[in-house]
Amino acid sequence: MTHSIAVDFGGTNIRAAYFPNPEPPPEKQVKIPTESQAGPEHVIERLVSAIEQVMPADREGIRVGIGSPGPLDPSTGIIFKAPNLMGWSNIPLRDKLEQRLDCPVYLGNDANVAALGEWKFGAGKGNAHVIYLTISTGIGGGVIANNQLLLGARGLAAELGHITMRPGGAICGCGVHGHIEALASGTAIARTAVERIGAGAETSLREIYESSGEVSAAAVGAAAQSGDAFAIELVTEAGTLIGHLLADLAHIFNPQVFVLGGGVSQLSDLLFEPVRTSFADHLMDPAYGEDVRILPAALGDDAGLVGAIVLANQA
Repeated sequence: MTHSIAVDFGGTNIRAAYFPNPEPPPEKQVKIPTESQAGPEHVIERLVSAIEQVMPADREGIRVGIGSPGPLDPSTGIIFKAPNLMGWSNIPLRDKLEQRLDCPVYLGNDANVAALGEWKFGAGKGNAHVIYLTISTGIGGGVIANNQLLLGARGLAAELGHITMRPGGAICGCGVHGHIEALASGTAIARTAVERIGAGAETSLREIYESSGEVSAAAVGAAAQSGDAFAIELVTEAGTLIGHLLADLAHIFNPQVFVLGGGVSQLSDLLFEPVRTSFADHLMDPAYGEDVRILPAALGDDAGLVGAIVLANQA
């Protein structure tokens, strides 16, 4: 019997789902708070609890696939460091879970796992060469080359959010200046909005800024969709940088499809038009863009769960 449990393990929530077949939909699923501030051992108990809640009575042949924050080594199942998880450093998560669950556990970087989901069952379905980029609080990604997830020597490949686009630019959450994550993520859009409104920019967002001193990426997106010129400019700038990044990735990987997911990607043409324009403008030769599609992700919040089944059943 081929059946698996998929886990989407994040800093805020843990989602677990039982899939009786190696494809959607799940038969049962749960979502519980991660409670990451309580430390690794407590979070591992939370993971076990979520998995046990969806575990079928017949465990024979069951596999567990997990999309997890990283960086991590999928071959050893060790999480090297997870910035959004307090106290996580060199944690052998796979071994700890296998001891508790008495079944094989397969661990993957969350963005890589989401890439597997979109390639197998989402917007990239039917293509052998797919690049997935999630644009949200941060920027992550995954690369499918010739129907294989690109992992690199230690499973650390395809950190697409940590490519330098502006040397000396804004500092990234990882501590390095000028990464695309520091320039075009939801967090970056919100930070730029606050800086420019504080400097006197005219926008409908000023009332939000003056009442709280902050502006969220979601608020910028809503203002852009309502026609606010300032907000549209911010989204266009982010889209232009992302399009430039995709052109660079096209030169390296020559994909058939780029799939963009995450909250910022939900801005539709406000984001995708500058992305596509910038992509074409930055190609060294039009051949790199020939028949290449730039598509919105199809699986939404379920990309990580669905990708975790792919991970478990490919192993």
